[in-house]
Amino acid sequence: MTTFGVPALVHDEADISAILLDVGAPCWVVRHEGRVGVTASQALAARSEILTAVGPLPPERLGDSAFRSAHGVRAAYAAGAMANGIASPGLVTAMSRAGYLASYGAAGVSPAVVDAALGELARILSGHPFACNLIHSPSEPALERAIVDACLRHGVECVEASAFMDLTAEVVRYRAAGLAVDRQGNIECRHRLIAKVSRVEVAELFLRPAPARLLAALTERGEISAEQARLAAQVPMADDITAEADSGGHTDRRPLTVLFPEIVAARDRIARDLAATARVRIGVAGGIGTPDAVAAAFAMGAAYVVTGSVNQSCREAAQCEHTKKLLATAEFADCTMAPSSDMFELGVQVQVLRRGTMFASRAQRLYEFYRAHDGLDDIPADQRLELERTVLRRPVDEIWRDCVDFFSERDPAQLAGAAEDPKHRMALVFRWYLGLSSGWSIRGEADRAADYQIWCGPAMGAFNTWAAGSYLAAPSNRYVADVADELMYGAAYLTRVAQLRAAGARLPAGCTRYVPRPLEER
Repeated sequence: MTTFGVPALVHDEADISAILLDVGAPCWVVRHEGRVGVTASQALAARSEILTAVGPLPPERLGDSAFRSAHGVRAAYAAGAMANGIASPGLVTAMSRAGYLASYGAAGVSPAVVDAALGELARILSGHPFACNLIHSPSEPALERAIVDACLRHGVECVEASAFMDLTAEVVRYRAAGLAVDRQGNIECRHRLIAKVSRVEVAELFLRPAPARLLAALTERGEISAEQARLAAQVPMADDITAEADSGGHTDRRPLTVLFPEIVAARDRIARDLAATARVRIGVAGGIGTPDAVAAAFAMGAAYVVTGSVNQSCREAAQCEHTKKLLATAEFADCTMAPSSDMFELGVQVQVLRRGTMFASRAQRLYEFYRAHDGLDDIPADQRLELERTVLRRPVDEIWRDCVDFFSERDPAQLAGAAEDPKHRMALVFRWYLGLSSGWSIRGEADRAADYQIWCGPAMGAFNTWAAGSYLAAPSNRYVADVADELMYGAAYLTRVAQLRAAGARLPAGCTRYVPRPLEER
């Protein structure tokens, strides 16, 4: 007696795995004629002593159904924004067409390019889900405004807000401008906001309504209506909050098992006074690179999961082939922290790949020079010459001319500040290196390979270990939707395994691992 080529009652590792891999069907552990085994046959289970069982668990059932419904996706899985357009329109499109949410990496991209990219996505994906990243830019507030302007112009209905330390007028403007009252008198949030945070105090800002002072200022300037301001005072700033643990790029490297419950507790506490906060969904990011990590996140109660580093090595990501090969050979400990470009003066750091690049050590030297001196002219001549030769590889005067050209178009206020403060001018010159280093990696500028800034978290190494020996080992075979499918399918499989083990079933060791399925078996 067999079921789909597998014996009705099985005992060995391969056959048990085959039954559990059929995640759309139930599975029973039974005692039949004195022997304990596993079966997918309801008829056999009915004639046996049932010891435990698990029901069907398609990947689409993992996480919060409200997340899937709100964003119009088939699974509670999102590809987070990777700055400088690494999360490209092509990547966002591929994910959207596969039924997943993805966020365009607008941070660090010129306003004109962001506008064109959002226009393209709005045209291609009309009626399909996608998001745009809005990164906090305290050194260049004009950039936040430009991104919000572009989102409003192209009807972008979802924004992923990241790296915020406090709420700004622009993120409030986006949220409030989408508020209305439906026919039943309920507040309708047409602009969905996903806040990616790594601190509870920042999460609380998004769990509460927008501050009255910001709403008043926006209303006075005519950027939102009095009615929108009134509605914004009644709803949380965010629909979803992503607890960002040890991730690539901006990160506080918080342990996920500590951070996630803390943010959930903060939501529940605030919801006692503001009932609408109870509907805010809490997802997770950082360290999500294997089916085990995805399954663990959902087991903790995550509404959804967000991947980042693992998508950067995929074909749709805007990274050069050399960088993708470096990422595909990274191990989980091959990451380190380095000064960030957008928050350089504040001492904020980002997590980057260490193997195959000298960026982290060189960027740290620039920050040490910034801390030690009041301006470029204050740096001893021999040290300045050595800095120009080994790190910047150009005279600082030439770099400053590039900075003038750049900020004249992007944010002229930066040049005004530099004219008054030599230390600010030094920061802009050093940010030239930090800002371009990611672009050198994206474009594959071979003579700058040692300076590539590659945002990366430990999830990348974990993914590579899991994918070793499978078709996903080669970057040329990595497509973002395939990666999402395998991570979610594997998580569903491992969740069923965990349910059986929690009920006391003893499964063969090989059944507790999930390896990528060959393409012909998918």
